[in-house]
Amino acid sequence: MTKLDEIGTWLRDRLPDLLAESRVPGAVVAVGHGERTVDVAAGVLNTATGVEATADSIFQIGSITKVLTATLAMQLVDEGELDLDAPVRRYLPEFRIADERAAARITVRQLLSHVAGFEGDIFTDTGKGDDCVEKYVDVLREVPQLFEPGAMFSYNNAGFCVLGRIIEVVRGAPFDACMRAHLFAPLGLTHAAGDPYEAILHRAAVGHIEPAPGAAPQPAPVWALARSNAPAGSMLAMRARDLLTFVRMHLDGGVGPDGARVLSPRSVAAMRVPQITQPDIDQGAAWGLGWELFDLSGDTVFGHDGNTVGQSAFLRVVPGKDVALALVTNGGSPKRVFRQIERRVLRELGGVEPPATPMPDPALAPAPDAARYTGTYASSTSETTVSQDEQGRLWLERLPIGVTAELDELPYRTELVTWRGDTLIPVEPEHGVRAPLAFLGDDGRGHAAYLHTGRADRRVTR
Repeated sequence: MTKLDEIGTWLRDRLPDLLAESRVPGAVVAVGHGERTVDVAAGVLNTATGVEATADSIFQIGSITKVLTATLAMQLVDEGELDLDAPVRRYLPEFRIADERAAARITVRQLLSHVAGFEGDIFTDTGKGDDCVEKYVDVLREVPQLFEPGAMFSYNNAGFCVLGRIIEVVRGAPFDACMRAHLFAPLGLTHAAGDPYEAILHRAAVGHIEPAPGAAPQPAPVWALARSNAPAGSMLAMRARDLLTFVRMHLDGGVGPDGARVLSPRSVAAMRVPQITQPDIDQGAAWGLGWELFDLSGDTVFGHDGNTVGQSAFLRVVPGKDVALALVTNGGSPKRVFRQIERRVLRELGGVEPPATPMPDPALAPAPDAARYTGTYASSTSETTVSQDEQGRLWLERLPIGVTAELDELPYRTELVTWRGDTLIPVEPEHGVRAPLAFLGDDGRGHAAYLHTGRADRRVTR
């Protein structure tokens, strides 16, 4: 029995219990090692219907879609139709944001690496027509610029929607059609759906959310976010095995399963070259062109995560060992499940030891420079207030606004304690995870200018 077979046996035995422990309704895991793949399913796709998850079930992959969008862009680079260092306006003369100076300077590369600097969580629904991405780009005219283009990393969904529109303009076809023609078809992906009309032809998962803290996950009120955000990951659903087929192409230097070239070796390599380092918040070390890099070489572990309405997906690749891992889920606290699977798969097949899960030490004193952190930080999806009580303890309170409030995302309150430097860690988990957060920059008065959780939320004055 090979190590991959042993992993498969362990997953079949252990996955149902892992899901139950984290109240995840259903999931599929796929593990690839060389040319072989094993996939294991457990749980249900919908708690209201009781339909069981199978290895052929499709789940939304959320922001993992961004790597596919980036691949579509790099195909255009290969064809000489797209210059990464050209301004976005070379391809979209109509591109506007609130800061005209920034709009004129932002490049395609900056979109791909999340350093464009404008507010990124814009989920405006511009309809279901083929012109929805075009209409979405026009919505960005009033979106604020958070920092100078290229100055820092801040995860940007809107930037990838702009990238999707560039692909549409250069290809002369809607984004969904580009995805089907230039990735689904050459990779032979049989279980991939770009919208609900395609998803219903498959055994499709429904997302689940918690109606109240500690309550059992319930089916989400909608299946997906707006089609206008499809290039960023609002719609695409796939089976885990087909996601690994896409990864296999990247591991094979851009060659598809039938031997035809899908992407050049040069572009495959370029996507894993670090473009910007991330803050110290227990996420990746850096970002490439689409890929999240978990080490600064880009060649030890890379991948991406994704979250939509009650669905979460995780992807990790160890290129030196020809190993890939995909987990797709539909609710509960899936990151706890992923951490356990990741640890075993990457250690036994990839020879890599994932970092330990960060844990708070409530005995630690609050950060010594508490005044630097207190205040209110806002984005289009949340408002976060950090305050200090009479005992000197720091507290974080986050209130969902906009689309997150509409989707019944719950308010979050926790104490913050010291972790590393200007990065603090919550005492109370959210969705089963304690995610560190960094306080960056200076507002000119000794206060942090940004609260960074992967996205940079700017300090606001009341």
